[in-house]
Amino acid sequence: MKKIFLLFGLLTGLVSFGQNSDADAIVNALKSSDAMRLTEHLDEFVDVKLLDKAEVKNMSRNQAALTLKSFFSENGINGFEKTSQRDVSGISYLAGKLQNGNKGYNITIMMKMKNGKWQIITLRIS
Repeated sequence: MKKIFLLFGLLTGLVSFGQNSDADAIVNALKSSDAMRLTEHLDEFVDVKLLDKAEVKNMSRNQAALTLKSFFSENGINGFEKTSQRDVSGISYLAGKLQNGNKGYNITIMMKMKNGKWQIITLRIS
């Protein structure tokens, strides 16, 4: 019985470690203001909302990559500060502030576990 609990504990730890490393990679991409590294974590289709523009549903990964790269460069994004992260029913939420020297932009990211890793399914910047 002890072996079953030990095995269960090890498996839970490994799954948690893998999930945290995806979220950490996303946070690190935002901290280094690397939009292209961030796009490695996008799902095949993503809902994107930037500032005062209308939300675009089911934007392709490639289009979202171009949109984010453009936003980061046009707005001088140079850092990120995480304010919260929580997991609810298989969905992970990450919130923080993109920094650009003058003012920051709030960012909210919703991720879903797919193929064993967290993938961004919604990204909102306000």
